[in-house]
Amino acid sequence: KAKMENYTRMSEFILVGFKSQPGSQLLLSVLFSTMYIVTVVGNVCMILTIRMDSSLHTPMYFFLENLSILDICYSSVITPRAALAFLLDRRSISYNGCASQMFFFSLFGTTEAFFLAAMAYDRFTAVCNPLLYQVIMSRRLCVLMVMGSYLSGCINCTLQTGFTFSLSFCGHREINHFFCDVAAVIHASCSDTLVNELLMLAVCGSIIVGTALVVFISYGYIIITIVQMPSAERRHKAFSTCSSHMMTICLFFGTVFFMYAQPGAASSPNKSNIISVFYTVVIPMLNPFIYTLRNREVKGALKKQLKKKGFF
Repeated sequence: KAKMENYTRMSEFILVGFKSQPGSQLLLSVLFSTMYIVTVVGNVCMILTIRMDSSLHTPMYFFLENLSILDICYSSVITPRAALAFLLDRRSISYNGCASQMFFFSLFGTTEAFFLAAMAYDRFTAVCNPLLYQVIMSRRLCVLMVMGSYLSGCINCTLQTGFTFSLSFCGHREINHFFCDVAAVIHASCSDTLVNELLMLAVCGSIIVGTALVVFISYGYIIITIVQMPSAERRHKAFSTCSSHMMTICLFFGTVFFMYAQPGAASSPNKSNIISVFYTVVIPMLNPFIYTLRNREVKGALKKQLKKKGFF
């Protein structure tokens, strides 16, 4: 019996995030389910609009289509399971299930940071080198950027998951989070976690700071170029193609930097529950709306497709 109890302890974790408000469990389940449905529908619409309109077959929309696919995957790793856990109050997750969730969450999260950096470089090329844009942003380079983003995600998630699950948990099954986040799982360990915390700070910090630097340098040059444009119409057009991406990067890097790129991130999991909702659930849901509502080309293409289908 003792052996069986020990096996159960080692084979599963209990996710206790948001458990302190028992009356709000149904509300949380409905909220998460609704946001997930909106995320999938919004991003699928974005993918179909880009694929069906030949005028959107450009590098910018190639990245946008891949971002929408990534956002569906990113949200699918966390949101459906969390919604079901709140509804049924089944908060246990197997050891292997927790490792898998952490692996894919880290993979898609890291890849998104690199995608946003690639998109910033694309906008920099379009605004600052418009005559060479088609030459520089070739199909080959765009595909290599997407593949490189996923490869970087693979390296990071293998490191994070491997190091985290090499720790001992000594029957400490409770994880103070609604999913298997790296920092929360490290905090649940009974091992010395200093090496893991330093690794998380070094690797995640360098990824976040590195990709954010590419974004900020690109937008620094973009803003200087836009300000120097003689025509107000050209300034407005250039700014409108970049403003939606700027909103996305501010939301994403703001929350992720607060979570992973500062010392002591693993030692304060309570604050991370609410912040995590933003970058795991809210941002993937908002991205298609930000890019649709702020982008004349996407709105025009969407109207054209709806007219074809007889909605107008």
